[in-house]
Amino acid sequence: MLLDTASLYFRAYFGVPESVKAPDGTPVNAVRGLLEFIDRLVKDHRPTHLVACMDADWRPQWRVDLIPSYKAHRVAEEHETGPDEEQVPDTLSPQVPVIEAVLDALGIARVGVAGYEADDVIGTFTARAKGPVDIVTGDRDLYQLVDDARGVRVLYPLKGVGTLQLTDEAWLREKYGVDGRGYADLALLRGDPSDGLPGVPGIGEKTAAKLLAEFGDLAGIMAAVDDPKAKLTPSQRKRLDESRPYVEVAPKVVKVADDVPLPDVETLLPRTPRDSAALDALASHWGLGGSLQRLLATLVA
Repeated sequence: MLLDTASLYFRAYFGVPESVKAPDGTPVNAVRGLLEFIDRLVKDHRPTHLVACMDADWRPQWRVDLIPSYKAHRVAEEHETGPDEEQVPDTLSPQVPVIEAVLDALGIARVGVAGYEADDVIGTFTARAKGPVDIVTGDRDLYQLVDDARGVRVLYPLKGVGTLQLTDEAWLREKYGVDGRGYADLALLRGDPSDGLPGVPGIGEKTAAKLLAEFGDLAGIMAAVDDPKAKLTPSQRKRLDESRPYVEVAPKVVKVADDVPLPDVETLLPRTPRDSAALDALASHWGLGGSLQRLLATLVA
């Protein structure tokens, strides 16, 4: 089980009241909410291995070099949060180091790699996995990793993590008309304003799905642009042709990496804490109470 950790603690932060605080009055709603998420996930799905995947770089320069607009709108004004930092709510950012410390003390593998996003870490662990993989994320970009043949699916939280959308290839075909491999091409063509990806003007989700069904993949679509007999409307041909500079670089930006240099870490689900003393100190200082105790009981079970 691979956790898109930031996606989950953002959901915890907005889903758990900020009135949940440590003894000193500091909000710990994201910390406790994430622990409760992990408890429910382990209880319901019983993974043999668990990795909390982290964003060591949420906007890698190599992606920006290819598409300068990539996540550009998320870069906060320099006077607000410092240069090239993602804007996060003031009461969330102080909780992230606490989350990291608690995961480390528990012994839950926590992996972020310089120059890469959590998506890339997830993509690489998925590529290397020898058995089924459950990816827990609120980010649809990771639908591209869904692969029925390898048992790779996305668990997309609809309400907390108690109600999850189990995303397999049948669901993707029903919803988008593509399988996992086709989802990246679909996303590239339609664009994604939330990631600063312009897409191909005039090619929305439905049109992109139709083109992929007709021509197989992005390469097939672009080959059709050069084939006067191909079934493209004049406007589609023109827009795709004009978008060649974008189409040439976008695949590397849109597709998650599968070759990240991962550290050698123990990914087995821990049964007992790695550092009980540190965990006790964190629990006392931050008032983690029942949230942590329930997770510890679930890990032992």
